[in-house]
Amino acid sequence: MRLSSYVFIGLALAGFASFAQKPTAKTQPVYADKPFIQDYAIKFYAKSANTKLMDVAADRNGAIKIFSSEGLLIPHDGQFLYPGSLETDKTYRTIGHKNLKGLGSYENQFVLLDDKSVLSNAWAGKLFNKHELSGARLFVGGKDFTFLVSDGKSLQLVKDSKSIWKGTLAGDDVVALRYQAGTDTYWILGKKSLSTLSGTMLTKVFDGAGFTAFDTDGKKVIIGTTDGIITLDAATKKQTGVKNQKLPVTEITAVKAIGDKFWFGTVNGAFASRADGKFDYYNGERWLPGNEVTNIAEGPEKSALILTTAGLGQICFKKMTLHDKAVYFDKQVRSRHIRNGFNASLSNMQKGNLSTGYLSDSDNDGLWTSMYLGGEVFRYAVTKDPEALQNCVESLDAMERLFTVNGIPGFPSRSFERRGYIEQLSDPERWQHSADPEWDWKATTSSDEAIGHIFAYGAMAELIQEPTLKKRAITLIDTMMSHIIKNNMYMIDYNGKPTQWGRWNPEYVNAFPINVGDRKLNSSNIVAMLQTAYHFTKKEKYKQKAFELMNKYGYYENLMRPMSIIGKAPADADEHSKHMSDGWNHSDDEMYFVGYWGLYRYALNDTLKAAYKKAILDHWQAERPEKEGAWNIFTALTGVKEFDLNEAAWYLREYPLDMIDWVIMNSHRKDIEKVAPNFRNQTIKEVLPPDESPIQRHNGNTFNLDRRGGNGTSEHSAGDIWLLPYWLGRYLGVISAPATTK
Repeated sequence: MRLSSYVFIGLALAGFASFAQKPTAKTQPVYADKPFIQDYAIKFYAKSANTKLMDVAADRNGAIKIFSSEGLLIPHDGQFLYPGSLETDKTYRTIGHKNLKGLGSYENQFVLLDDKSVLSNAWAGKLFNKHELSGARLFVGGKDFTFLVSDGKSLQLVKDSKSIWKGTLAGDDVVALRYQAGTDTYWILGKKSLSTLSGTMLTKVFDGAGFTAFDTDGKKVIIGTTDGIITLDAATKKQTGVKNQKLPVTEITAVKAIGDKFWFGTVNGAFASRADGKFDYYNGERWLPGNEVTNIAEGPEKSALILTTAGLGQICFKKMTLHDKAVYFDKQVRSRHIRNGFNASLSNMQKGNLSTGYLSDSDNDGLWTSMYLGGEVFRYAVTKDPEALQNCVESLDAMERLFTVNGIPGFPSRSFERRGYIEQLSDPERWQHSADPEWDWKATTSSDEAIGHIFAYGAMAELIQEPTLKKRAITLIDTMMSHIIKNNMYMIDYNGKPTQWGRWNPEYVNAFPINVGDRKLNSSNIVAMLQTAYHFTKKEKYKQKAFELMNKYGYYENLMRPMSIIGKAPADADEHSKHMSDGWNHSDDEMYFVGYWGLYRYALNDTLKAAYKKAILDHWQAERPEKEGAWNIFTALTGVKEFDLNEAAWYLREYPLDMIDWVIMNSHRKDIEKVAPNFRNQTIKEVLPPDESPIQRHNGNTFNLDRRGGNGTSEHSAGDIWLLPYWLGRYLGVISAPATTK
């Protein structure tokens, strides 16, 4: 694919092309930003691990109560990201002497079960329905304040303290009770049978084994078992389909119909049915205080109350647009994730307690901040919001100081921090003292920081017309690229030697076999960087160097090489090449797509732009299974009509509001189809939604199933993860402004 010399001469004479215009609805699809349902969790922890939590219910006033081995409890002081506790319910002190056995809801009011009666404080306390089962622990209300009560062996139907019917399940124990109002039918689940009670007629309708829980929505009955779920038609009492074991977890502990969904509690989290036959899985402390579910009930405002052995998780649902989510994430970043102007993580937290963390330094402070800065540039270009502009200023201040704190002309540090804390910072061996006695700086800057810098400065120089900011951005581009050209296409550190990864020299790049990703990546990145520098400075040295690398040293051929060729180095390759190609590198994907902004947008001419578009689309095709929102939206900058917009919007909608690094486990799931080990490290056939997966930046593998360590020890910033793709989509015109309603 190497272009001949005369072709490149022609390209050089053609000059650079004008940058791509914002796509419009006429050329590309646009995601209409209408309200969607965003889920999030409020958690309430039990004070003692010895307290058994058995039943949960809510009433028409939005109050919630829990029945436990310590009596009635109520949730206290919980809100999103700030967990509450379960406290003793002292509301009605005069029932403290009663031997309570259970808690339920009837006509949206709390109803209690004790060893003598079904009772309530609602209806002016008039409900006091006596029964004869001293060991009663199960009950359900039917028509006109009639209640079916069971102690696990016997059953009694009572109304106005009179026994209407008594019976047992022949050879079976009672597990759960439900009532179907439309047919005035009681459903009775045993460990191995399902029966109905109509009037005084008890009829066994289904046999099985290992039954644990059930519920009905009037149309179907779903039975949870120790190994899957069974669905019956409520009218015919016949099983529909086969036993479903393709579930997140097959050992079911609770079943509850809420709205148009069935919810399932398990020994390892909870899940809810979806219209497409799949399930939304809620696992880990992103959602629940503990994973062993004991009971499920409908909560206030159509929430789901998931009671576990460790506390209560309230899964809430709120209508919001992507723009609403952006506003929330902007507050998250500005209130908790700005360190010296950098876009930083909150680290060393105690089990998700945001007040216990500190803003940590990172190897990639420059990269994460450049991605956040790019997003804020796009935000300002769309909205002209002065807050966005101020955010750009503060981030640029930090990025600019990376160059001045170290005393090396044109060399950006990885990070900087106040002196005296080197041993407490990450990678202390990389830190150096600044000439300023108050500060230290981090060395060994790599190529991923470099491409991030150029991306953000290019976007700022193009899209922010404020003269001072534009000039500062162009100066930083020129400063860093002059350093690289001056030093033979290397970044030179404090010791006068190239950094480990800041290397774009042909001797280094072309030493890799053609199928090793770094050969293609470094070529793509440095051409993008040189084009950006030429576009904004008009200095011929940058254009000449770009053509030299592409023509004389094969960088054009390198960057145009199809992704299908990238793989492991051959057996006779050097050890470095083998080490760099042991699997797909998702950090490389991040560098590619961030670099595509300058590669395509500032292409030196239209012929190159058309070629680059082919390379970008080839890469995007390889990435499509990951449904990575940022890569899909970056692909839209080429003006192509198909860039998986629906998947990009899905990514943005499904990303959790809770960005804390909770332990997340999915590898045990029975509803996912695993694939054989492969070079791309794709673990399952279809990627899971982001809110069921570990929190990770764009350099992570979206097919990662588990996060095992450090439960709740850090919170990621949404600045680079979410706000960048959203505001890029808004700027490119492929995501609309939020829909307005009257």
